[in-house]
Amino acid sequence: MLLAPLADGGLMSGQWGGVRWIYAFTDEAALARFAHARGAADREWDYLAILGARLADAVVPSLEGPTGIAVDVADEDGGMLFPPVAGIVPDAVAVTV
Repeated sequence: MLLAPLADGGLMSGQWGGVRWIYAFTDEAALARFAHARGAADREWDYLAILGARLADAVVPSLEGPTGIAVDVADEDGGMLFPPVAGIVPDAVAVTV
């Protein structure tokens, strides 16, 4: 189960390298580190608890453009990127590299 913060009526994401990255976290502590890194630790963060497979298989295909999943991005040693490539996202929305 991942925690995906909500913002502006949807899942919080960022752009990098021509890819939209959905932010997701393995636990509330990892989300809190992200909030602190953004200078927003003093506010309440709403989030959706969702299976990682559901993010990759259902949410990513519903969005426009290349979309990957960034997990625990505030953790220097534990962060992971799941790019929009075959084997991670459905082939229909995967980009070729």
